[in-house]
Amino acid sequence: MSFEAVARAILKKKFLNFFSCLSIYLFSIQLAAAEEAAPTHPFVTGFDKINSGDTAWMLASTALVLLMTIPGLALFYGGMVRKKNVLSTALQSFFTCSIVTVLWVVIGYSLAFTPGGGFIGGFDRVFLNGLSFVKSEATLSVSHIAPTIPESVFIMFQMTFAIITPALITGAFAERIRFPPLAAFITLWSLFVYAPIAHWVWEPTGWLAAMGALDFAGGTVVHINAGAAGLVCAYVLGRREGYGREAFIPYNLGFTLVGASLLWVGWFGFNAGSAGAADGRAGMAMLVTQIATATASLTWMLVESLVRSRATLLGACSGAVAGLVAITPAAGFVDVGGALCIGLAAGAGCYWGATALKRLLGADDSLDVFGIHGVGGIIGALLTGVFARPSVGGVTGNLAVQALGVIATFCYSAAMTFIILKIVAWIFGLRVTPAQEHAGLDVTQHGEQIA
Repeated sequence: MSFEAVARAILKKKFLNFFSCLSIYLFSIQLAAAEEAAPTHPFVTGFDKINSGDTAWMLASTALVLLMTIPGLALFYGGMVRKKNVLSTALQSFFTCSIVTVLWVVIGYSLAFTPGGGFIGGFDRVFLNGLSFVKSEATLSVSHIAPTIPESVFIMFQMTFAIITPALITGAFAERIRFPPLAAFITLWSLFVYAPIAHWVWEPTGWLAAMGALDFAGGTVVHINAGAAGLVCAYVLGRREGYGREAFIPYNLGFTLVGASLLWVGWFGFNAGSAGAADGRAGMAMLVTQIATATASLTWMLVESLVRSRATLLGACSGAVAGLVAITPAAGFVDVGGALCIGLAAGAGCYWGATALKRLLGADDSLDVFGIHGVGGIIGALLTGVFARPSVGGVTGNLAVQALGVIATFCYSAAMTFIILKIVAWIFGLRVTPAQEHAGLDVTQHGEQIA
């Protein structure tokens, strides 16, 4: 081979190497561009992009979570109040379901789950504008957060969370609030407290989400939020007549057991449904939910037996709810060992919250909203930062970020709740009169009573 032939071969090889490197470089740019172009807003896609298994599971989960409020929470709370307030207490949960549904459609979903600033979402989905389903074109809209299911299903699923959160608060001021101010409070609180905090934590542009705060299914958004609000409500409305001087006998703890059981079963939709898919992570979330709940219930009964020499049905139910609350933020991030630890901490910690801490705070939190949901949510949120496993959720917990989320949520919820209550009190007043409270809210507020 001549010198010129050799030179041409070398040049050709270098050119091919250069071309290969250039191709690889350009391909990497395309991949990066594709990653950057990942959807950040709800978008329209084809029917063929929807996963039928995911959709079926999310439809079932939505029904399970709705079951938690009506009839679950209505029975759970209704059984614990006195006979003269059972119907009014149950109605508060039923009313909350109705009013929050309308608010969610009008503006709540848009504020919580569309991109905006770090604090609040935008107005792209006001009155669900842009929600799309066109059968003739085989297209529909999906959320950028859950792109394998129809956006309508995602809206409904998240609506059930928006419903139960203010419904939980009603347990803190049970037996003493007038119905018109209750309606105004639930309306304002849903828009100015729940929607912003849901955006902070669950929408990717939210400031806590951007920092890496972990809340798989609502330990922060639902339970710390409701617990802080409940504590403020208890302080602002004041104690019930006779509180601390007479026994307030629950009407029917059988109702409470049925309600707690519905909450337990419905919580599988709450936690496992938050995976957004019918997959292994949903299965793990369901398993750890069961483990933590059972562990917390047993722990509460054990502590109760040591302190009071007997276990009670109310204690068993309260412990189960405490475990459900505490595992909620961690469900998609922890393994079995983490679930056992969280259940133990929740059972003991929430027993303390509903007894010693309640006495220390001096608030008449009627049905222990702060003692169980507030304390349990804090325990769960912080321990998520300790026990989160990359093998389960793909992320490592950060205790400092979790603590920041707890503090920010508690402070914002408490401050805004206080402001809303003062506004509502100025317009409507808040409490029933002592005579009305003595007669009971069923008769005085709704003209109904249990025979």
